[in-house]
Amino acid sequence: MKTIKYLILSVFIAASSVFYSCDSNINIFSKADDVKLGQQVDAEMRANPSEYPIYHGDPSVKSYITTKIFNEILASPKIENKNVFNYQMELLDKPDELNAFAVPGGYLYVYTGLLKYLDSEAALAGVIGHEIAHAERRHATQRMTEYYGVSVLLGFVLGENPSQIEEIAANLLVGLAFLKNSRSDEDEADEYSFKYLQDTRFYPGGVKFFFEKMRDEGLISSNSSSIETFLSTHPDPIARISSTNQRLQSAGITVKDWKSSGTDIFRDEYLTNIRNKIN
Repeated sequence: MKTIKYLILSVFIAASSVFYSCDSNINIFSKADDVKLGQQVDAEMRANPSEYPIYHGDPSVKSYITTKIFNEILASPKIENKNVFNYQMELLDKPDELNAFAVPGGYLYVYTGLLKYLDSEAALAGVIGHEIAHAERRHATQRMTEYYGVSVLLGFVLGENPSQIEEIAANLLVGLAFLKNSRSDEDEADEYSFKYLQDTRFYPGGVKFFFEKMRDEGLISSNSSSIETFLSTHPDPIARISSTNQRLQSAGITVKDWKSSGTDIFRDEYLTNIRNKIN
């Protein structure tokens, strides 16, 4: 048995060196692992309300976002893991935090600060679509694969560390899951947000509205902690505006910006049902 283990060890060491030299997108975690990680991270967050305070204001806000925006995006046939991942959304009550994030397995979190800053349902749909894309494309566990490397791969294969998932989940809350996203991850998440929204009633370029507003208000270069936090996990806002505009033009869709209105922007609905109800 020991000989077989060492044979597996040598094979996977060789395979790993090939994977890491040729393909930075290799992911040693299964989709079931993503779900387990997400469940455990969500539980850890809920047990730490001082850092991750759940929004307990007007319940109609979360209900409206979930039914009118989140669920409509999830209905897109381009979202392939909707029956695998445990897709759900939670609001975190930090009025100065302009951010949203996803953890593995379909768990999404949106800060109330972001809700108070946005101006339309299309803008929020763009953000939510982007975070769903991070979960769908499994960017977090790809980054963790790169971080942990061969040691975790061997632990799974040899069965010598059955608590590895629990250990990794615990580490997520001290920063691992929120390592700076790569430029390619962010561009891919924007691309898929665009694709998802094409199957909805929302303007498909809404993912860029937040960046356009920050740019026009001079916030992208701000030293405020809330902006720094967002930019550290969502890099290259100016380039991402340009990329989204290119996608719109290639699809023959009118290029609109964050100040635009229309039947696919839903500005009044957003103010009435979301922003004006946030305490």
